[in-house]
Amino acid sequence: MRIAQIAPLFESVPPKLYGGTERIVSYITEELVTQGHEVTLFASGDSVTTAKLRASCPISLRLDPNSTMELPHHVLMLERLIKDADEFDLIHSHIDYLPFSLFRRSQVPTVTTFHGRLDITDLAPVLQEFSDLPVASISDSQRVPVPWLNWQGTVYHGLPTSLYRFVERPGKYLAFLGRIAPEKRPDIAIEIAKRTGMKLIIAAKVDRVDQRYFDQVIKPLLDHPLIEYIGEIGQAEKEEFLGNAYALLFPIDWPEPFGLVMVESMACGTPIIAFNRGSVPEVIEDGVNGFVVSNIEGAVDAVERISELNRLQCRQMFETRFSAVRMVHEYVEIYQRLLHQEASPLTPVGSVA
Repeated sequence: MRIAQIAPLFESVPPKLYGGTERIVSYITEELVTQGHEVTLFASGDSVTTAKLRASCPISLRLDPNSTMELPHHVLMLERLIKDADEFDLIHSHIDYLPFSLFRRSQVPTVTTFHGRLDITDLAPVLQEFSDLPVASISDSQRVPVPWLNWQGTVYHGLPTSLYRFVERPGKYLAFLGRIAPEKRPDIAIEIAKRTGMKLIIAAKVDRVDQRYFDQVIKPLLDHPLIEYIGEIGQAEKEEFLGNAYALLFPIDWPEPFGLVMVESMACGTPIIAFNRGSVPEVIEDGVNGFVVSNIEGAVDAVERISELNRLQCRQMFETRFSAVRMVHEYVEIYQRLLHQEASPLTPVGSVA
């Protein structure tokens, strides 16, 4: 198949540092190429890929000091895509609803994977208007607010099995990885560490929108002997950070659409302690690759029980359920159905039985 992959321009593909969506787009693109498909990646110019790269900006917008607006670059990318649409058998977009008006008028089949939350009131009118367009979810919980969309399947994120090395022996610290943001609740992770008496290492970025939250809420909590904040880390540092952790803390306070960090931790053999929100119960099998809890007390108890879990089993669950090969196989099934114009209701592809 001749496939166009459309990535956000905020980060490169793959991202230099933090960036979940762009990382997944990279894994999809590279695996499609490995499987023999002809892939064109629409992304920032500093992206690295074995596919054909078409850049709409020289470098990722977050790293460009001269960039103050994001929308113009995405509009330009979409205009170039539609002009050359007849070069492709199928277009797979990862930039939400932005291209929907163009996609409705496209003669080329399209599918859009939503990577964010869909329970925002402002989204409802545009999603209702374009409810006929084929879309995919990254968890079953993500689609709950909008069950009436034209869902083609749920495809869980996957990573290359060679990306992270399995670490057999647990370390002596708890890990928090991702973003410093109110919905991620690093303050709860800090409280869990204090109550258990275990060291917590926080590796996380601070977006501009969350700077005040960091300064006013989190920064004062970092002045404690058990808490170490090391800032944002890149792909190269994640294996050591996650693999040497005793457990990953994921105390989210929002309907997380997926939570890629849970799979990254699992790939290293490190179990997860996560709050029961969003996709968590779809990713974590309680008592196997981690514990699903409802509050701080439950998390503290789970830390005490982590030694009951088998780190090799965590790794094996990653290989079975969350590999890039499995992810791309399921996307290709969706592509083929769309190409054959099969409009019958579909069972979510990645759903947990």
